[in-house]
Amino acid sequence: MELSDLAKALKQKIENKTAQIGVVGLGYVGLPLAVEKAKAGYTVVGFDVQQKKVDMVNAGINYIGDVVDQELADLVASGRLSATADYGRIKELDAVTICVPTPLDKYQQPDVSYVVNSVTSVAQNLHPGMLVILESTTYPGTTEEVVKPILEDTGLKCGKDFFLAFSPERVDPGNKEYHTKNTPKVVGGVTPECTEVAASLYRHVLEGEVFTVSSPAVAEMEKILENTFRNINIALANEMSVLCRRMGIDVWEVIDAAKTKPYGFMAFYPGPGLGGHCIPIDPFYLTWKARGYDYHTRLIETAGEINNYMPEFVVESISEVLNRDKKPLNGSKVLLLGAAYKKDIDDLRESPVLKIIEHLEKAQADVIYNDPYIPQFDHNGKHYESAELTDELLENIDIAVITTDHSCYDYQKIVDKARAVFDTRNATKGVKLHKENVYKL
Repeated sequence: MELSDLAKALKQKIENKTAQIGVVGLGYVGLPLAVEKAKAGYTVVGFDVQQKKVDMVNAGINYIGDVVDQELADLVASGRLSATADYGRIKELDAVTICVPTPLDKYQQPDVSYVVNSVTSVAQNLHPGMLVILESTTYPGTTEEVVKPILEDTGLKCGKDFFLAFSPERVDPGNKEYHTKNTPKVVGGVTPECTEVAASLYRHVLEGEVFTVSSPAVAEMEKILENTFRNINIALANEMSVLCRRMGIDVWEVIDAAKTKPYGFMAFYPGPGLGGHCIPIDPFYLTWKARGYDYHTRLIETAGEINNYMPEFVVESISEVLNRDKKPLNGSKVLLLGAAYKKDIDDLRESPVLKIIEHLEKAQADVIYNDPYIPQFDHNGKHYESAELTDELLENIDIAVITTDHSCYDYQKIVDKARAVFDTRNATKGVKLHKENVYKL
């Protein structure tokens, strides 16, 4: 494919590392990406509406677990990475990647306002030869139906005057093996030239293989498929756990047995509910979009109902355990071990623990939580602080509930000291039981 002069010029800048790169949104996706681009030799400017994040980055202070503190400090000190809340500086850049939140509103519909606001800021500073990449997870069609028109309202034409692509973020907070640099990337541009230029940038930054697809819509849909696949299979594991509990069967042992089959089975595990920004939310982008095509995504919605039920099921199970000791949930001291949505991270987004707290407090239980990664948080107008996990605390509660299986917890001590333990993560597997006080999801 013969590239246009603008595409050739931009690709040359990318290849010789003279391209000036911008990253809009300095959260769990944006900051690690900005760091990797700066480490690759580019001069990177990060943009965020939160002045606190801007100030921390410019001071070389890290606030994201997947970023190495010293690497961030060194990149800032060298001038390779800086941050600003002045979106006017976008005009200085050759390429901009947008990594802003795409939540659901109260009606379970996509809220693309953060994307629209960011793209509008880019459009106000768009110039010929610029590359714009959207990484925010969203519904198929967003790049061409929402982003492209805003950029073209400037009079510049996509594929001719500027380049536009979608490349879904693939961030798994806390993953020790796969991170921003070595995770394979998918890129889909509006035109073949857009794809070529965007893929070139990622190939010069990342170690993971870069796969190109025919359009932004394909890239957007594949991201939804990734997380819908996980959502549905986790729902199956959760439904199995509910049934196994009623039947008196250990679902964890069932899954371990099924894993022995070398083909045709992939292990997914039950839990107290789904958390994080992606799996609980992304499938509903597709559900919303499907309505416009007169299609009802029954499997996705059923999976959502099952997963959304799990916090309530956990509380029902806690109540059953307490009843065995003739204790009502009302007035019982319930210790939740872990607030983060997954182990060994400080991410509270969409954590099922928040729903568990709501259900417990509605039943007038005395709720205490401990999480070494989340010392405090606010929810529904109430402030919560992590209690110190002492022997005295464990001995004086009515039940300890393992909601997040952090590696730092001493599960043997928890089981030995607590009167009753309800384990939603199979964290007590292998722990020596000196009394029959452990119950599992």
